[in-house]
Amino acid sequence: MDIETFLTPGLGDATYLVASEGEAALVDPQRDASRFIEAADRWGWRITHVLETHVHNDYVSGARQVHEQTGALIVAPAAGAYRFPWHAADEGDAVKVGNLSLVGMATPGHTPEHIAWQIVPSDSTVPTAVLTGGSLLVGSAGRPDLLGPQMFPTLANDQFRSLQRLAALPDDVRILPTHGAGSFCVSGAVGTERESTVGHERERNPYLRVADSAAFRQFVEQRLGRYPAYYAHMADINRAGPTLRDAVIAPPRLTPERLAQLVDAGVQVVDARDRRSFAHGHIPQSIHVEPTEQFGSWVGAVVPFDAPLVIVIDSTDAALVPELVVQLWRIGYEHVVGYVAGGMSMWLDSGRRVERHDALPSSKLAEELVGGDGYAVLDVRQPTEWREGTIPGSRTIFVGDLPGALSDLPHDRTWTVICRSGARASIAGSVLLRAGHRVRVVTERGVPDVLERIAEAEAQTAAA
Repeated sequence: MDIETFLTPGLGDATYLVASEGEAALVDPQRDASRFIEAADRWGWRITHVLETHVHNDYVSGARQVHEQTGALIVAPAAGAYRFPWHAADEGDAVKVGNLSLVGMATPGHTPEHIAWQIVPSDSTVPTAVLTGGSLLVGSAGRPDLLGPQMFPTLANDQFRSLQRLAALPDDVRILPTHGAGSFCVSGAVGTERESTVGHERERNPYLRVADSAAFRQFVEQRLGRYPAYYAHMADINRAGPTLRDAVIAPPRLTPERLAQLVDAGVQVVDARDRRSFAHGHIPQSIHVEPTEQFGSWVGAVVPFDAPLVIVIDSTDAALVPELVVQLWRIGYEHVVGYVAGGMSMWLDSGRRVERHDALPSSKLAEELVGGDGYAVLDVRQPTEWREGTIPGSRTIFVGDLPGALSDLPHDRTWTVICRSGARASIAGSVLLRAGHRVRVVTERGVPDVLERIAEAEAQTAAA
């Protein structure tokens, strides 16, 4: 038996290729499926099945693409309500792959239809590993609130029971989850390790130590963060089956004239330079998201779903744009109509206007607050971070909720936007600028540093 793991760090997810005797099953693939197929070809494995643990809410599934390219049979939860041909599986149903059986285990909770897949050798009745999808995670569990508050109590109760079932397996059974560190699908803090064992989780996972389902609901609710707005579109796309395409089409590089036409037509500009370059000058109405592994997720948090967009980058490195486009394609943003390389130089050389805003370190904000300056502070971190402490008098709105909360923020003041490190604050600042607000952005460090500096100043004053 061979199990190969493919990480997609920006989504915090893993895809698994389970192989035996030259056959393989691919579990929970993302849309850019060629990377999995090419790996199987290199190792001489024929992908006979592509398995899903649940209807995904955080990315567009690659199951149909794998089927299109390999002929592999799609096997997915019977209650998934897919609208394309698939083989429905439920509790106890088995998929044969060489000398292995992948046996379905109904584990609702993260979603109603969720199935974990037990990997059972042909000479045994006991699994050696379980592909747990969004049920039991390393140090955590999949969140049960993605279908809305009305379904949360039922799904939380289901998740409690599913975790108890998984925890009853033998200690040495490997736990191979889809969701992990960096995923918005987790209920709370998750371990950095990508796999674990049942025994390890039973000993250390706090979600397995809660006494009953009522306590479990409360425990989960206290640890839930917010998730990106694009999630609302993923399940429908995955049930219908996404557009099939074996490669992402690279967008063209734009001339100043063409870029101006697109901006005038309302195409969204996403500026993927660093936060300080953005502050020093950017195309008016741009949204700023730095080019990290989570670029796609943050665009999906603040840019209307699948809006036509243009990407601005500093570098002339041609490899960066396809990487960013793939991140967007994984979450259903298919209309990147072009890109601009070289930052603002081309735009400025064409004589067009740029927009700027002030940037400051957290130390400067702390100095101002200690001095009594009455700046309006907007904290755009997660609710779980607010519980660790907020700046007195600040407003708290998660950056992903900001586009829908703009009417709650008055225009008669300058907002100083802050997070923990500066990245989310810069995203939020661009959203506010686009809505006509005056902003300053804390681009270095964030709330914990400000609180520490204020506490130090207060202690010095008391000592004096």
